[in-house]
Amino acid sequence: MKLDRNDLCWCSSGKKYKKCHMDFDEKIQSYADMGIIVPDRSLIKNEEQIEGIRESGRINTWILDEVGKNIKAGMSTDEINTLVHNLTISKGAIPAPLGYEGFPKSTCTSINNVVCHGIPSKNDILKSGDIINVDVTTIYNGYFADASRMYCIGQVTPEAKQLVEVTKTALEAGIAAIKPWGNLGDIAAAICEIAYKYGYSVIEEIGGHGIGIGFHEEPYVCHVGEKGEGMLLVPGMVFTVEPMINAGKEEFYTDEKNGWTIYTNDGSLSAQWEHTLVVTQTGIELLTW
Repeated sequence: MKLDRNDLCWCSSGKKYKKCHMDFDEKIQSYADMGIIVPDRSLIKNEEQIEGIRESGRINTWILDEVGKNIKAGMSTDEINTLVHNLTISKGAIPAPLGYEGFPKSTCTSINNVVCHGIPSKNDILKSGDIINVDVTTIYNGYFADASRMYCIGQVTPEAKQLVEVTKTALEAGIAAIKPWGNLGDIAAAICEIAYKYGYSVIEEIGGHGIGIGFHEEPYVCHVGEKGEGMLLVPGMVFTVEPMINAGKEEFYTDEKNGWTIYTNDGSLSAQWEHTLVVTQTGIELLTW
């Protein structure tokens, strides 16, 4: 819809278009005219929405902090799920994974060769040497925030520790590559540069995603790509960066019984770290710090 300069802005800020997003829209159109993929208005969050996601992110971060204080050998992944669920509810929030497209638990717990979407179970008992990803997504006052961390249980092998640390470094490099008016491919290129140095592979078919008003929104954030390619990154976009990096080959398969859990084909270890962030006028703000 074409707006007049003195119309209220489309972003629901209550400001006049000329004082809010008019120059922004003209700049985006200049990129579109060059054939660059640009986000539509539905991907741009306003200040009120960003604050709502920020509040959800604070709770999400606190939950992961508490998991870190409590996780240990001898603990079942179902106990982790109960902890996450109870902590979430205690803040008046909702665990987003519970019931999402039939997912049966409040968090994902992915151990060793599980790439993602591990379902917590009383039968999965953590032991010294395991590495585990705990993925938490919180809904608070209708706003979503999503993050995950790796935890090393007891004494892990140097190889496992390196994979966990390199994956975190790759996440940080991907986030550092985000600049307003850059491209999604900049994130992927930075992640791959780190991972490939160590002979690791990066999952291409599973990636980050827009978030905030819904659990999974556009754009899809692929972690394999080239600098300067992909959708334009503009202030107000909120999405996750969550590289899944395998010590072995990239190929994976999904558990046929539960339809969720994804494993490495070759049985190699896999690691993942995740943050939700918003693109700002000068860079980014982590919303799950």
